[in-house]
Amino acid sequence: MPATTNRPFLGGNWKMNLRLASAVELAEEVHAALSAIPLASKVDLVVFPPACYLQAVGRAIGHGPPSLGAQDLSAHLDGAFTGQVSGAMLDDLGCGWVLVGHSERRHGIGESNAVLRTKLERALAAGLKVVLCVGETLAEREGGHARSVLVGQVRAGLSGLDRGVFGSLVLAYEPVWAIGTGRTARAEDAAEAHRWIREEVADLYDPGLAAATRVVYGGSVTAENAAELFSRPEIDGGLVGGASLKVDSFAAIGRAAASRASHG
Repeated sequence: MPATTNRPFLGGNWKMNLRLASAVELAEEVHAALSAIPLASKVDLVVFPPACYLQAVGRAIGHGPPSLGAQDLSAHLDGAFTGQVSGAMLDDLGCGWVLVGHSERRHGIGESNAVLRTKLERALAAGLKVVLCVGETLAEREGGHARSVLVGQVRAGLSGLDRGVFGSLVLAYEPVWAIGTGRTARAEDAAEAHRWIREEVADLYDPGLAAATRVVYGGSVTAENAAELFSRPEIDGGLVGGASLKVDSFAAIGRAAASRASHG
């Protein structure tokens, strides 16, 4: 299978880390490091800081790279929803992207497929691009249910969406057992899961749209394994956790993503 010609995507999810000064410092350093990467303009590079630091990080990165993304949004438009942040508010802060369905919300907090589908629709309606995360737990994989879990999550998230929104959508395969654990899915296992995801998109729509849909890997991506993962034709980039908090590591992963772009 030849590598897709899709524009690579690389996201750095800072999760609930850093303080204001360190977030701004990291943003400035990441901006400088990514700007120096050849072909960086051919990769969608995004950082997802904590919501309380979005405005400060946005100022620090200016027009990028990277672009600015949020880690979550509310399923509601506005109103009496204490502590929540709407898609329109994120857009107002200069966010271009948002994560929906990260495993730490899907499995850690218990957000349902129905809630995540509503969040996806709210984000798209606000003009945001979305990284929709899907993935199985270790028990589901060891029980032989990985494919059915992924298919179910993809179908619940995408079924019935207007095909025109797929240009604003990235799917991230996150094996839950590999997030923050140091364990990484073998490249061939990750590639297989990416194929399952695209096969479901093809069933819902058609093979052409499935091939054009970006699917990236998230699960302990590091500077050491990024090149191998991104060399797989099925994998269009990555969603990075801990390694995105270290400028040298994230820049190295950025170079691996740019290398993929050079072969597109």
